[in-house]
Amino acid sequence: MGWWAEHVVPRITDVALGTAEIRALRERVLARARGDVVELGFGSGPTLPLYPPAVTSVRAVEPSAVARRMARRRVEQAPVPVEFVGLDGADLDLPDATADTVVSTFSLCTIPDVDRALREARRVLRPGGELLFLEHGLSPDPRTARWQHRLDGLQQRLAAGCHLTRPIDTLVRDAGLTIVDLDHERLRAPGAMAYLYLGAAKP
Repeated sequence: MGWWAEHVVPRITDVALGTAEIRALRERVLARARGDVVELGFGSGPTLPLYPPAVTSVRAVEPSAVARRMARRRVEQAPVPVEFVGLDGADLDLPDATADTVVSTFSLCTIPDVDRALREARRVLRPGGELLFLEHGLSPDPRTARWQHRLDGLQQRLAAGCHLTRPIDTLVRDAGLTIVDLDHERLRAPGAMAYLYLGAAKP
């Protein structure tokens, strides 16, 4: 990672995705989480206070050393054990069928090999487990989508590889997962990042 991506982006992300609006959306998605959780793009750990009592452990995947340091207090205060298990969601050093829940919130936009990451999520899920996701992505509105495509290159440079144009539901299905719940919301934010996918999928 470059200096900007390693030291600045995690701090901006922590603030930008730390609003009451985002917290409420995360809590809504995480209500289904249970058992052993693998979380892709753990960041500074904003999900930890939001996991329901049914969660028994969290294994965190996070490439940024700065974000992991920022997460230290939340990890120490978490009601369940938290273990950092890797840096790359596309290459999970975990056995097959090892998680009851895989969680991704605002992470699939940034993982370089997102297709492989979703296949890895499917691999580590136990039978009956779920991938829970809250992601921004490609809008179905043509006018918004045009702006997303225009700004995508700039967004990637400013936000450490974050894409504006990924069709999250299509990517999930293409990885061999079956979407069992899918909603959409619009943030009170700039239009290019405002379209959200909230869902759950099973292997």
